[in-house]
Amino acid sequence: MRSAVELAARPEFAVHTVSCRDDHRGWSPPEHRQGYGLVLVRRGRFRRRAEGVTADVDPTIGYLSLPGAEERFAHPAGGDLCTSISLSPELWHSMTHDRVGGSLYVDARLDFAHRRVLAAAAKGDVDYALTEQLLTLVATALRRREPLRPERTLVARARAAIQADHPASSSLLSLAGLLGVSPYKLSRAFSRELGISLTQYRNRVRVGRALDRLEAGEPDLAGLAADLGFADQAHLTRTVRDHCGRTPAALRRELSRAEPLHANRS
Repeated sequence: MRSAVELAARPEFAVHTVSCRDDHRGWSPPEHRQGYGLVLVRRGRFRRRAEGVTADVDPTIGYLSLPGAEERFAHPAGGDLCTSISLSPELWHSMTHDRVGGSLYVDARLDFAHRRVLAAAAKGDVDYALTEQLLTLVATALRRREPLRPERTLVARARAAIQADHPASSSLLSLAGLLGVSPYKLSRAFSRELGISLTQYRNRVRVGRALDRLEAGEPDLAGLAADLGFADQAHLTRTVRDHCGRTPAALRRELSRAEPLHANRS
């Protein structure tokens, strides 16, 4: 079952929170995209097939859609919560003349830009604050739009293990053992597929979890560092700053908002 909550809408764009609770493993009937769009995941994961390419979509992988694209979806892991952004042709073409869709890597800076859009939506200033943050988010996503490369299956399995905190994901060697490949092959696959190292990806996932806690107002940074497996608070601060360009304390101030922003999950 899929439900959508409108966060903001103007003739040039619309922003919705979309909640899916499907648990079927099979593919949905084909859907045809009506306009230009960007989809980013807040929680959960699902699979998308478009233009003959299948991608596993989760908080670290989003996608751009083009008008007329035929899409199918599967939800083998259960539900998910996403932000869906639709853009008018005029706004899209004012930012890029390319017609390039497909998957994109969501690094911590893009994740932070996404969260700033949601925080701006919660504060209600659609015509300035939200629009400004939205344009920053879309421009950042367009710069990330290079299609993902081969070796998707191996990388997808590694990503799933890291996101699930599988015990074997505690080191490169044990993760490679879990997946039945050499550590070198696994490390090389990440660089080829996502354009980043496996170490950077693991830290990206941990920074995403830190952002969740900071967005909720987490006061104990030392405890947060310990919970997420960092050596200490200083290690957490360095890693978050490297990925987001800001310290955890600064991020907590920027992401705070009056009310949590969630779709109806009843």
